[in-house]
Amino acid sequence: MVDAQRRELVSSDQLLLTPEEAARILRVGRTTIYALMKAGDLLPVHIGRSCRISRAELERYVRRLDAPPRSASPRPGRSRRTTTDQRALFELTPHPVEPA
Repeated sequence: MVDAQRRELVSSDQLLLTPEEAARILRVGRTTIYALMKAGDLLPVHIGRSCRISRAELERYVRRLDAPPRSASPRPGRSRRTTTDQRALFELTPHPVEPA
């Protein structure tokens, strides 16, 4: 019964989604959604202390994933990857950057 209620809550007419609902739609983990927001790949909407993601933003993100690369001849080994390093998500103080 709970699953049926949750499916109703994430209907296609909802404008704003919680990170958990957005994760369910994209079929990724909740922490991945937070990592994408931190990397600037997903732009959240803040209402008070609540964080929401618009359905239009999710569609924009997916379209960008499907889009061909901007340059006609990409350099080998120079692809842009979204980091899913989750250690920094929960740190209160900035972590020093280690040289690569």
